[in-house]
Amino acid sequence: MGFNCGIIGLPNVGKSTIFNAMTAAGAEASNYPFCTINPNIGMVPLRDERIYRLAEIAKPERVLPTAVEFVDIAGIVKGASKGEGLGNQFLGNIRSVDTIAHVVRCFQDPQVVHVEGKIDPKGDIEVIETELILADLDTVDKRLERAPKMAKTGDKLVAEAIPVYNALKAAFEAGRPARSVLTKETAALVKDLNLLTAKPIIYVANVDEDDLAGVSHAAQAVKEVADREGAGFVAICGKIESEIAELSEEERAEFLKSLGLKESGLDKLAASAYKLLGLITFFTVGKKEVRAWTVERDAKAPKAAGAIHSDFERGFIKAEVMSYEDFVKYGSEAACREKGLLRVEGKEYDVKDGDIMHFRFNV
Repeated sequence: MGFNCGIIGLPNVGKSTIFNAMTAAGAEASNYPFCTINPNIGMVPLRDERIYRLAEIAKPERVLPTAVEFVDIAGIVKGASKGEGLGNQFLGNIRSVDTIAHVVRCFQDPQVVHVEGKIDPKGDIEVIETELILADLDTVDKRLERAPKMAKTGDKLVAEAIPVYNALKAAFEAGRPARSVLTKETAALVKDLNLLTAKPIIYVANVDEDDLAGVSHAAQAVKEVADREGAGFVAICGKIESEIAELSEEERAEFLKSLGLKESGLDKLAASAYKLLGLITFFTVGKKEVRAWTVERDAKAPKAAGAIHSDFERGFIKAEVMSYEDFVKYGSEAACREKGLLRVEGKEYDVKDGDIMHFRFNV
């Protein structure tokens, strides 16, 4: 299981610069709105130091980290929900992603024009959120028009969801996003609407080179919004991340150390997205490959097996499980087995982050 993250924001906030640093995909980054007309898509390895430690021990032929799909979505402007700019297309692209990284400009650069003419993080966030809320309001209004007829034809789910539609409509008219009123249970009732403002969101403050910790007034304004909403927050300097992307692993470590950083802003963003979506990583370790896999937190063992291949889930018998810590401490599967640290788990086992697993199945 992988997941994808859509990068949104006003034009010229640094979305494509950050995307280029992630993927080295060469997405055009120009000093004018709408330079990204079609969404750029890139697969990015999720940096997890554990997989490289496992590779040092197992010495496999190849190492395969889990990947994050990042989608660079063109800049949204006022009126996008009514089709202004390239609004309808952009909003459609957002519907297809699992989570949203909303990049907010917090850097000063007279060479890069701001679409609104000034640096105003809270105002920029409001522009984007308003357009997403208006688009969701239109979606809910259309459903409310059809809901009574759908309920009469025996659609029990719609009948049960009508109070939720009304609650959402009230929230949207008050300027609040869907995630401010939905619970896990009510979200399931309206999942088919694919509401934009129900998606988990990470606010990304794109900061100046001298504000890597995100302590400036502009960056803190973004953090205030994130804290208020219970959203993720990451400070990133697009320029610095572009430089890091060009370095070798050894150079990268030295460069980060020189900046007083343990990890890059992009590493923090990927980790924040993982946490926000409730995802964890398990590993398979062998001579051919060491590989990381992604599952939802509290996934059962058969679901983890299915992340590798549907046949594994369908014919699941049992899983052999070791913890990452035990494997690293004792240096091999054989040593873990000898010390009684390799467990045999069945269908009800909850996969833990860092588990090393081998599956037995029969189809």
